[in-house]
Amino acid sequence: MASNCSLCGVCDNRQMAKFAVVWCSECDEGLCEDCKEHHSISKDGKNHGTYSITKHKKLPSEILQTARVCKIHNEEYKFFCTKHDCPCCKKCKKSHKDCKALTDINEIIQEVKTSNAFREIEQTLQEVVRNMKILSTNRKDNLESIEIKKRQIEVEIKQARTKVNHQLDQLQDGLIKELMAVHQQESSKIQNILTSLDSKEKEITELQVFFDNIKQKASDLQAFLTMKEIEKGLADEEKNIQSIANSGITNKVNISCQISQLLQQITSNVSKFGDINVSSDPCQLFIHNRKDRQAQIMLAVPTRNISNLVLTLQKHIDTKLSDVQDCSLLPKGRMVFSCYEQDKIRVHKSNGSKDYEINDIGKAVDVVFIGDGCIAVTSGHSNKISMIDIKNKKVKKLITVNSDNYGAVYKDGHLIYCVREKGLQMISLSDESITNVTRNKLTT
Repeated sequence: MASNCSLCGVCDNRQMAKFAVVWCSECDEGLCEDCKEHHSISKDGKNHGTYSITKHKKLPSEILQTARVCKIHNEEYKFFCTKHDCPCCKKCKKSHKDCKALTDINEIIQEVKTSNAFREIEQTLQEVVRNMKILSTNRKDNLESIEIKKRQIEVEIKQARTKVNHQLDQLQDGLIKELMAVHQQESSKIQNILTSLDSKEKEITELQVFFDNIKQKASDLQAFLTMKEIEKGLADEEKNIQSIANSGITNKVNISCQISQLLQQITSNVSKFGDINVSSDPCQLFIHNRKDRQAQIMLAVPTRNISNLVLTLQKHIDTKLSDVQDCSLLPKGRMVFSCYEQDKIRVHKSNGSKDYEINDIGKAVDVVFIGDGCIAVTSGHSNKISMIDIKNKKVKKLITVNSDNYGAVYKDGHLIYCVREKGLQMISLSDESITNVTRNKLTT
């Protein structure tokens, strides 16, 4: 594929520079006017759909960045393992040799946009938005009803007030304040739910637009992989909506007032003008749920869950080390181990044999692969984090964090590490700025 999507990929491979006029999602490259004609009549390309290069450039970055190649082996995906619910390249196939459900990915993604699974997600997106609107309407109606009831109660209170003398002014004021407080409290609860639902509805609406873009413009592979990611998030949203609908949150809140009968006697026994009461009536909401439709997903890719996961021992590694604190996987199946007392790390080959070790790096607690041939090593009490170049086998940089640092993970250019008493902290590896993630006391 041409590095620049504006150029024809075929001509680029021939050391020629021609501007692309269309984009082929199946070939994942642009085509000039001449190559477009040849592509449309060739045996391999005549069934490929193409669209203008202008439309391709307008595709959302999430679609363009959808991985078409294996992150570990940098090879194109060729298979899909239904047992582990993941795409595989030819090299990945070796680690899935015992998986009987390894299928050619081209068979899996064929007509994915017209599949039941794709339509199921499309319908679920619509249902989630519809359910959000149902919940919003329910809360808005309740908000309006208690507002009307509030005004009615105010009238009742003031009518009762005219029957008593001036000595009861304080009792009246106290009851009105109580009413306002209860109204404010209940209105705030409903308003908070509405705010949350509005925010969620906007997110799902944006996801619908994004999903439409996938349907219209993305390749089948991009659509399939993005579909799998969206499907996982939708399950959580559906559970959240069902939880709200089934909880007492959607019960109709009522407020009422009971004027004291003793007011008529105007005696010293009257201590309150009345009582503001809050009650709730169950409200039957019809929440759409794709599971209630008993829809059958025809795509032969089962949803992965804890009940169908099977753990298999792949290999046993004897490091002959006595103080291993942590291990991290490296590209090409290699492994790196941290040795706390021996102040070193050791790298093993994919077959388990020792490759090399780097000594005298200080205390080594956790070890994390951060890309670009580098790892980060935390040091416990030493207040240092080491950046080690595993290609050149040397310490590349020492970062002072002025705190303990134990277990760590890497994400998007940041290292998140445990500080025990101080909770979790996150450091940017670009400018070394430190942010508190949580201050809750933790143990490693």
